[in-house]
Amino acid sequence: MVISKGARLRNLLAHDTLAVPGVFNALTAMLVEEVGFRAVYVSGAGLSNSAGYPDVGLLGLSEFVQQARYVAGAVSIPAICDADTGFGEVPNVARTVREFEAAGAAGIHIEDQEWPKRCGHLEGKQVIDAEAMAEKVRAALRARTDPDFMIIARTDARSVKGLDEAIRRGRLYADSGADAIFPEALEKLEEFELFAKQVSPHFGSRPPILVANMTEFGKTPLIGTESLGRLGYRIVLFPQTALRVALKAMKDALTVLKQAGTQREFVNRMSTRKDLYTLLRYDVAAAMDRKSEQGGD
Repeated sequence: MVISKGARLRNLLAHDTLAVPGVFNALTAMLVEEVGFRAVYVSGAGLSNSAGYPDVGLLGLSEFVQQARYVAGAVSIPAICDADTGFGEVPNVARTVREFEAAGAAGIHIEDQEWPKRCGHLEGKQVIDAEAMAEKVRAALRARTDPDFMIIARTDARSVKGLDEAIRRGRLYADSGADAIFPEALEKLEEFELFAKQVSPHFGSRPPILVANMTEFGKTPLIGTESLGRLGYRIVLFPQTALRVALKAMKDALTVLKQAGTQREFVNRMSTRKDLYTLLRYDVAAAMDRKSEQGGD
């Protein structure tokens, strides 16, 4: 019996809090798996930024889903995907769920921002009516064909209407059946604690799953996975960590290359050809080529 990636993700969450790094392409996802993480996050900000755009809703559903398909096909660990606002109203949300599920994702999160959305840690964002978001959640649940495909509801209300409203929305979305609740841009540890205490009972008989976002340079202090786990958070996202580290390293290397005219100074800081080929499983591809040439099956 084949176990879906959604079911695998749920099994993991039943036993532990997961640290989930964000990626912006399949190669980075392969590195996340190689290092030993048990799940990966396809970051909407990462996808937008790596395409040369700010995270303000400029990429569409097809672009997001294509990258999700690449990631899900490249790794065996479950992928949680950012689906922005669901890319529209209730019918769009239903299509969004079907597309990500077909791409091999383990689940998605949708947020209650107005469209076009903004990065959750920027000023100027707005949120839609809470009941309209609750209907999006219900539509997402109806649209999935795999009952283990996770529907995560994110609320951005903390920065717009305050913590009390974020808690109210978290309760409503949990009452509407969301598999997990994701409060964006909480501003201190005590807010995470209060949100968990107030929202977790609204999952009813379902296991309460809360999501924390540990992005750097935003409104939220950087809290360790273990500490968040003790408060009841089961998924801890690190959406831009890999991209930010890579960008800084690339800029440093390119600056030296521009000045010196050679890369000799920093070759020892590179991933080797052997490391890259191992990560990409060149040996598997080569074996398949040899088998094909020999007419094997």
